[in-house]
Amino acid sequence: MNIVNNTAIQMTVPAIVGAQILQNIQKSHALKIHPEAHDVLINWDYDEAADLAMMLDEYQPNPEIPQIPSPMLRDYNWPGIFKPFEHQKVTASFLSLRPRAFCFNEAGTGKTSAAIWATDYLMNLGLVKKALVICPLSIMHSAWQADIFKTSMHRTCGVAHGSQEKRKKIINGGYDFTVINYDGVNIMVDEIAAAGFDLIIIDEANAYKSTSTRRWKTLAKLIKPSTRLWMMTGTPASQSPVDAFGLARLISPSRVPKFTTAWRDKVMYQVTRFKWIPKPTSQMDVYNALQPAIRYTKAECLDLPDVTYQTREVPLTTQVQVYYKKLKNQMLIEAAGEQVSAVNAAASLNKLLQISGGAVYTDSRDVVEFDISPRLNALSEVLDETVNKVVVFVPFTHTITVVSEYLEKQGITNEIIQGAVSATQRASIIQKFQTSDKPRVLVIQPQAASHGITLTAADTVVFWSPVMSVETYLQCVARIDRVGQKNSMTVVHLQGSEVERKMYQMLQGKVNNHQKLVDLYKQEMESNE
Repeated sequence: MNIVNNTAIQMTVPAIVGAQILQNIQKSHALKIHPEAHDVLINWDYDEAADLAMMLDEYQPNPEIPQIPSPMLRDYNWPGIFKPFEHQKVTASFLSLRPRAFCFNEAGTGKTSAAIWATDYLMNLGLVKKALVICPLSIMHSAWQADIFKTSMHRTCGVAHGSQEKRKKIINGGYDFTVINYDGVNIMVDEIAAAGFDLIIIDEANAYKSTSTRRWKTLAKLIKPSTRLWMMTGTPASQSPVDAFGLARLISPSRVPKFTTAWRDKVMYQVTRFKWIPKPTSQMDVYNALQPAIRYTKAECLDLPDVTYQTREVPLTTQVQVYYKKLKNQMLIEAAGEQVSAVNAAASLNKLLQISGGAVYTDSRDVVEFDISPRLNALSEVLDETVNKVVVFVPFTHTITVVSEYLEKQGITNEIIQGAVSATQRASIIQKFQTSDKPRVLVIQPQAASHGITLTAADTVVFWSPVMSVETYLQCVARIDRVGQKNSMTVVHLQGSEVERKMYQMLQGKVNNHQKLVDLYKQEMESNE
């Protein structure tokens, strides 16, 4: 396939496809016609390119059928503060031509920005007026709203979260982009249906893998024949080929049976009454069902930076907020009229970080546990979006156990490295992590493993909450960022309180002096959070 003079597409396709192109696309011309193949020329403007892409998608996957580039690559100015990577341009081009499509780019490849650029291009053409982004609660602000401001700052964005009245106001506010979480859609389904969104973008789309859930049925109700729908996940059907069914029924229903049981029988063997295993052909069946799709792995994105950073906002539960405020008030009383030392500031901040992270130690070393389900859910979202291994750094001993037990209940193999683990056990755990499929996750106390060890089997680091030292932070990241690492890497910050946000800023800015800790302590005491 060639682009001729930036105005036409020249391509050689199987004869049956060539005949269909010449019959259905008015601005097309036959250059050569052979019994097996046609050489055709098609005008390269949006209408022709979109019609051509949809036509050829019916034959995908087929190596003889080329992917059609969007004239977006020729006409779009790519606004924003960052220059797009080549794979982002190709992804945006792919999405822009398709009313229904999957984007399976791996986490950390910048698919959010690619979808924003594609949407902005369609808005420029008048083909999309309002877009609804449905995503996890933890990335509504930190990923989608932030990326819209960085990528298409001329567009408006509202985040529909909070009270029902606030959500309704945002949904009806006429924003170019409206961002809402999964459960918010269930609550506001009538308002969303009335608002007339003509593009829906689903991020971390595995949340819609099951057609029996209320979540899936609500989304299906919102989708009209004219609604554009893009579904994005880095790990399609990673747990079972059955999981492809719900996604395919929304994007490409003609590629799967009407009922879940028929799809299950197609891709799985029943070996006992309750046990099913994938058929040898299941991987290809899933691949054929989840089309049209584009996918880039981190390894294929050669222009990516070595390490990318993400933030997931985790709301503090009411219980945590109460104790957090109570502790701050206690600190204010203790510090009244006294000069605050760096040691005292660090100890106080550490207490606030403990509460934010899920458990705090009393002066008598008893442990007070808090409800941290939102943070555990955010961790699950990170794990769902990568097929590779992950290292989770959890600063506080008791919370390490909570995280590990949660992962076990989710069926995720994991091991713990903390101070109580002997050097021999530690070496054995690291050896298994580096050379075997299991464990998939290491839950590590930063002080116990921030120096000297190699964990390059993972390409993602999650900080459950911030550490107190820049050196420790950098050394934690360096566990995966070292000789032997084959992929681009992702560092994820989980944060819910203001002190966590400010600590992460200090760590990334490599600020590590006593006065800054005192300043941060004073700022936190003066804030109203």
